[in-house]
Amino acid sequence: MRIAMIGTGYVGLVSGVCFSDFGHDVICVDKAPQKIEMLTAGEVPIYEPGLDALMARNVEAGRLSFTTDLAAAVAGADAVFIAVGTPTRRGDGHADLTYVMAAAEEVAQALTGYAVIVTKSTVPVGTNRQVKEVMAQANPAADFDVASNPEFLREGAAIDDFMRPDRVVVGVQTERAGDVMAEIYRPLFLRDFPILTTDLESAEMIKYAANAFLATKITFINEIAALCEKVGADVKEVSRGMGLDGRIGNKFLHAGPGYGGSCFPKDTSALARIGQEHAVPQNITETVIRVNEDVKHRMIGKLRDLCDDSFNGKTIAVLGVTFKPNTDDMRDAPALSIVPALVGGGAKVRVVDPQGQREGEALLPGVSWMDDPYAAARDADLVVILTEWNEFRALDLSRMAGKMASPRMADLRNIYSAADAERAGFDAYAAVGRG
Repeated sequence: MRIAMIGTGYVGLVSGVCFSDFGHDVICVDKAPQKIEMLTAGEVPIYEPGLDALMARNVEAGRLSFTTDLAAAVAGADAVFIAVGTPTRRGDGHADLTYVMAAAEEVAQALTGYAVIVTKSTVPVGTNRQVKEVMAQANPAADFDVASNPEFLREGAAIDDFMRPDRVVVGVQTERAGDVMAEIYRPLFLRDFPILTTDLESAEMIKYAANAFLATKITFINEIAALCEKVGADVKEVSRGMGLDGRIGNKFLHAGPGYGGSCFPKDTSALARIGQEHAVPQNITETVIRVNEDVKHRMIGKLRDLCDDSFNGKTIAVLGVTFKPNTDDMRDAPALSIVPALVGGGAKVRVVDPQGQREGEALLPGVSWMDDPYAAARDADLVVILTEWNEFRALDLSRMAGKMASPRMADLRNIYSAADAERAGFDAYAAVGRG
């Protein structure tokens, strides 16, 4: 199959590379010349483990290429995937469909034969029907169908998620479109991975409902963690006890500083807005959004307590600022709320993150970037573990405590324990939900 992938952001690039590895001929399109130049030179503009090698292999095989020429990429394509950004719209919390609709109009004008137009971007319910209308207006003679194919990729594990998915969701209106999508995903079907074919609206809703539910699990355990601190329970044991129940499961039950990233904040906000527009308020989702913000503020209070109620004049080492490990993504990361509070309170902040500096330099002004956690801890008053990178899971705590002016630790990912910290010489240790 010949595929055009419109957009080389996280979803578009990973999807395009993986489709080419299935054996399809894929052309990835982006309007940013500098990004296409990077990709053509073999450089990957995002950090995703294994993506550079997979991309190079398929470029060398002649199945994958990159261009700024959308018309050339779309001409003769069997399927055109729209994988452009849908950021939260200013003022109302809805997903901004400006880029989706602009891409749809341009694709319609470039079609030379029948193609399935597949929305890969996360979009509100009803968007694919709008795409169809926009395209029909832009080119009444165009021969096409629309399909919804939401992504379920975890940053840091995206390739494995694409190649070994829990499920593939495809929303279509016609048998013809269904046949094209079945052929595209045939390599997964042959290996018995579930492929759910449904209507457009159900496919669109599945994405939002799934992400809102996962965000709810995270927020629920964070609220339980706050209660654990008051009553003397250990949230790690509580999470384990809950997760052993097959009806609940252990995933997304890890207490921490709140969820962030490119999906959960944006998608929960959009789902809440969709509910408001249809007079069916999504009260649980709206509460999740509010509580997640409260969690971040609670973390700031925890750090302030460790600094004797004032950040002013303190030196604080922050380990990890990306929203999760194995990614360079800073979007809505808890660090974007917590670190500015430290700097604004008068602290001297040193940051160590294996991949976060490229984006973080612009987003976190006033901090010093360092490569070594022990150097960052030298003469510091507090060490904060904010992202659970593997590099921070086996620290020599005694060595770290010995370098600090005031050996105190805020372990906001519950990697260590109070006993570990005490043995290492820390005077104070605080975790999340471990009374």
